[in-house]
Amino acid sequence: MAEEKELELSELSFDQLNIKETILRGVYGYGFEKPSVIQHKAIPVLMSGKDVIAQAQSGTGKTGAFSIGSLSNVDETLKETQVIVLCPTRELADQTFQVMKELSSYTEISFCKVVGGTRVNDCISDLRKDPQVIVGTPGRIIDMIQKRHLYTDKLKMMVIDEADEMLSQGFQELIHGIFQCVPRDSQVCLFSATFPDELVEMTDKFMNSPERILVNKEQLTLEGISQYFINVKHNNWKYDVLTDIYNTINIAQCIIYINSKQRLNQIYQELNKDNFPVGMIHGNLMTREREQIMEQFRQGEVRILLSTDLLSRGIDIQQLSLVINYDLPIQKETYIHRIGRSGRYGRK
Repeated sequence: MAEEKELELSELSFDQLNIKETILRGVYGYGFEKPSVIQHKAIPVLMSGKDVIAQAQSGTGKTGAFSIGSLSNVDETLKETQVIVLCPTRELADQTFQVMKELSSYTEISFCKVVGGTRVNDCISDLRKDPQVIVGTPGRIIDMIQKRHLYTDKLKMMVIDEADEMLSQGFQELIHGIFQCVPRDSQVCLFSATFPDELVEMTDKFMNSPERILVNKEQLTLEGISQYFINVKHNNWKYDVLTDIYNTINIAQCIIYINSKQRLNQIYQELNKDNFPVGMIHGNLMTREREQIMEQFRQGEVRILLSTDLLSRGIDIQQLSLVINYDLPIQKETYIHRIGRSGRYGRK
């Protein structure tokens, strides 16, 4: 039975999903060949206008799913903001913005990125052009709505990426504030790799009988990824084991997750002293520094990236072959997000 299902999926194509011709050209131009399971299930529902709660593991093409679905719903003749995509970090907003722009390269759809840590005046002048699609982070978006630079009266669709984090304590108030400014009949779409039960209960407050596309918890492992555990008897031996791993196996690029900024700084200095091509990223860096280090990592100038959980979600670096958890994360969901940086959709 499982083989039959697999066979059916291998025969799926984007052509069957009634996607607008101009978007379809962008999909193939971007390099997508066949829809992943989440894309095949979610795109038609997104295009139908129904609210959606979609859960699928990291690296299965969630960004592609909500990007294609929401872009297909944009009325290009209406020069007003119709879609807002909310992301928890600037890095993820930046990546989503790039994907959506590329997918819509055969259309006239206008875009704007609205994220914290950038010049407010630049943001305001971009919003004056009435972009049809906005990708951003909650703090700056609510600020722009409240100051009447961002109009939501014609909003058709609100997409929340990494919804479990976005509806957790840190962002809850901001998201609540944004929803108070969104028309009641707007379509709401939540995407995440994990959906704790209390979140599903919370969504009842601001969603209209959503269609649920859920993956069973036990299926939330990542098949393309081999996982290894190294028993380091003493905490202060970790650094030596880390450098041993790096000297023993051939690694293109690697993200190392460390729980505290203090330890992150310390290991960064030690690796630097030992001449490793290392960079680091955490929440206290300025936006420009964060963008610069991500660009260097994507280009391969920095081969090892030390990170706090800021980058545990959604970041897709093609050549990433190894993720090291220097510290185990505090929450088990974070572990799935962290290791999902490699082995992304269809790659081992």
